[in-house]
Amino acid sequence: MSDATTTDLYEVTMAMSYLREGMTAPATFSLFARDLPVGRGFLVAAGLESALDHLSGLLVDPTDVEAFAAALHRPPRDLRPLLGLEFTGDVRAVPEGRAVLAGEPLLEVTAPLPEAQLVETYVLNQLNHQTTLASKAVRCVLAAAGHPVVDFSLRRTHGTQAGFQAVRAGAMAGFAGTSNVAAATALGIPAVGTMAHSYVEAFPTEEDAFRAFARAHPGPVTFLVDTYDTEEGVRIAARVLRDLGPAVHDAGSAVRLDSGDLGALARRARALLDDAGLPGVRIIASGGLDEYAVEDLVRSGAPIDVYAVGTRVGVSADAPYLDTAYKMVEYDGRPVMKLSSAKVTAPAPKQVFRGAGCADVIALAGERAPDGTEPLLETVMRDGRRTRPRATLGACRDRLTADLGALPPSARRIREPVAPRASVSGPLRDLTARVRRRLEERTAAAGLSAPP
Repeated sequence: MSDATTTDLYEVTMAMSYLREGMTAPATFSLFARDLPVGRGFLVAAGLESALDHLSGLLVDPTDVEAFAAALHRPPRDLRPLLGLEFTGDVRAVPEGRAVLAGEPLLEVTAPLPEAQLVETYVLNQLNHQTTLASKAVRCVLAAAGHPVVDFSLRRTHGTQAGFQAVRAGAMAGFAGTSNVAAATALGIPAVGTMAHSYVEAFPTEEDAFRAFARAHPGPVTFLVDTYDTEEGVRIAARVLRDLGPAVHDAGSAVRLDSGDLGALARRARALLDDAGLPGVRIIASGGLDEYAVEDLVRSGAPIDVYAVGTRVGVSADAPYLDTAYKMVEYDGRPVMKLSSAKVTAPAPKQVFRGAGCADVIALAGERAPDGTEPLLETVMRDGRRTRPRATLGACRDRLTADLGALPPSARRIREPVAPRASVSGPLRDLTARVRRRLEERTAAAGLSAPP
């Protein structure tokens, strides 16, 4: 059984019906976030690469047909029209790392209708989750104001794959490292880590623990100092670090604070370390941190050198999902739209043109770019095959850095950000009005012709 079965059942029922009805003309689906979560001034596009991996490898095999048949309680022969289905379509998308706004397509799929339908769930899953995480991670980087941020989230993410995606999103946003060894190895980023309280508790004294740790790890070393009394833990760590000599304590060694009033404890720890002649020993803070706590500590002037963020960032605790949709906007050359209350969609394939200050215009795909703007959506897949190499994390970071610089300062605020709103081009507005009018007239006519 392949990843083709990682889909909602109704995608299968619709694809089957389309095939039986001969409805295999090209359809375009647009994926976008209707609104930004509360507390977000922008989103960071992410998840495209894993979505493209899925699309380029999609092939419904005999075991998939059997799984679909079992789920529908039907004989496998009924599902055989799906056998051998591949993705043969085109994808236009916003590259990973770019800032996007509400209503703007992150991705548009154009493919034979059964193919475009069957991939909806997987593509939504990848872009929704990873865009959520990247949008949270970059806020931590902004809050840290130049201080390194590292990821400690794996133990509490919603599964190990989610943990990997959290690391990748953080690296895209500019995190300096992760505790996740597998992800660090796969992504080529630094693996970071210290010790747990259980390590300290396993030894008769903190000093025994610190010296044993230093013997196993010649340096630099980081000592967790708040297992018992934090100030005393810092004093003991300072004594051990002094004994180890400048080659260790001036080479990136640190103490980690993991609980309590981190600002006050950091100030006291800094004073104790400086008094011990250890100005080069850094202070790492962890323990329930997110962008809000980091911003408060930075603004207070706390002498913290590195911020380790975990649970709240790895699950984007304050905004754990996006109101994303994957909606058909054209079938067989005919623009379509949804008129449901509060869920109206705009018809036809689209492009987003970005102007200075992220003054974005959502337009029809065929429109000319207004002067001084650039298109956000690029062709990333044609005829079911990638059109370019996989994006590097470095390229994603560069794109994000550039877009952050272009965003209004009010959109980058951690608290009460003001999200820019994209405008709609005249041709798209006119087409939307025409399609709406046509649908409303058809609906009215159908109602008049219905038997009493």
